[in-house]
Amino acid sequence: DLMEKFAGYGFNKSHSAAYALVSYQTMWLKAHYPAAFMAAVLSSDMDNTDKVVTFIDECREMGLKVEPPDVNRSEYMFTVDGDATVVYGIGAIKGVGQAAIESIIEAREQGGPFPDLWDFCRRVDLHKANRRVLEALIRAGALDGLGANRATLTMQLPLALRMAEQHKATREAGQTDLFGMTEPAAALEPDPQLSARTQEEWEEDQRLQGEKDTLGLYLTGHPISRYDAELGDLLSMRIGGLLQGAQPGQANSPCTVAGLVVGTRHNKTQRGRMGSIVLDDRTGRIEATVFSELYEQCRELLAPDRVLVVSGNLVFDDFRDSWSVRAERVVEFEQAREAFADHLSLGLDLRALGRAGREAPAVVDELKQILGAYRGAGLPVHVHYRRPEARGTLRLGRDWRVHPTDELLKRLRRLLGNGAVQVVYRRQGAPQRPGLAAA
Repeated sequence: DLMEKFAGYGFNKSHSAAYALVSYQTMWLKAHYPAAFMAAVLSSDMDNTDKVVTFIDECREMGLKVEPPDVNRSEYMFTVDGDATVVYGIGAIKGVGQAAIESIIEAREQGGPFPDLWDFCRRVDLHKANRRVLEALIRAGALDGLGANRATLTMQLPLALRMAEQHKATREAGQTDLFGMTEPAAALEPDPQLSARTQEEWEEDQRLQGEKDTLGLYLTGHPISRYDAELGDLLSMRIGGLLQGAQPGQANSPCTVAGLVVGTRHNKTQRGRMGSIVLDDRTGRIEATVFSELYEQCRELLAPDRVLVVSGNLVFDDFRDSWSVRAERVVEFEQAREAFADHLSLGLDLRALGRAGREAPAVVDELKQILGAYRGAGLPVHVHYRRPEARGTLRLGRDWRVHPTDELLKRLRRLLGNGAVQVVYRRQGAPQRPGLAAA
């Protein structure tokens, strides 16, 4: 009724009728052909990274799968693969121009899919798709099908480019095979040992940051995933569960949430400066508002791509019809880990080390060096020690307490294995360690 009233004076009926018709058509397309509709919407604004990020989120909420860009599959714009899959368009990768993309697609149409990086560099026009472009494609994941992993592709790229340039120079010089006489020189092949050499894949942080830099979003993972095992112990509920279970009677009830900062806003009010952040933990999103006194203490933390733990009160915004958190404490995840964890548990299985061909004394020395670099008033360390003739739990002394930073955990997992490193949290109701207050 309000829309009809507005149409009578807001603008003429021909506009009203046209907008109504277009709205109906787009709603019908979105309902019956969701993948095709979202691919078209993404393509229409593919130069606007902020809008692409919003539309990708919409795809996920609709249950659509978004496939990463792929030089053997993607077109310039977003396309579909079936009724529920959107394929990322190469044109939405930052740093990859239209001329380079047209060269890639033309080479693919003429010679078929690219089997590896060496063939790809030989067949595309390197004047249009230069090294900077290829590095962007690697970081975006568009060349994942051409090598073992992104680290290996990056390592092989300089040699692949040199061989491609050499092949082009040989072909342009008109050199022929000695025994083929009139046949052009065969494509130069890389040394089998060089092409077979692989690098250990990048750490997840580096891989995801490459996607964020080139695509504007984390496409194949989420930075908070590395904390999944800890979130269940640190929090009573994830954001999605909190929002689903929130009832009007729960307004102003205390809560603690954790997530990746995906949006920030800073304002100045009569009471001073304030800020708000949007936290995403892959189960849902919630806004947290930080008012003046707390804002001055933690404003440097209110920045995109940080993983924060926010404690405060759950409030309902009638104007926006949504729940939010009025923050009383904001800390980085590492700080929350140190405040609420009980101890760091390490598995040192010398039997497994022996089977892997690693010398036990060397591993123990390296473990000592790693822990020594993070010693301080942090968490106690428990070592679950096993060898063929004995096993037991060693509780290291107070001098060997460590600050449980992400970097420490990463180094320990590289040495001992992912399953051998665990942050153990206190049970609910357990006493706090001296000097630490609950959020």
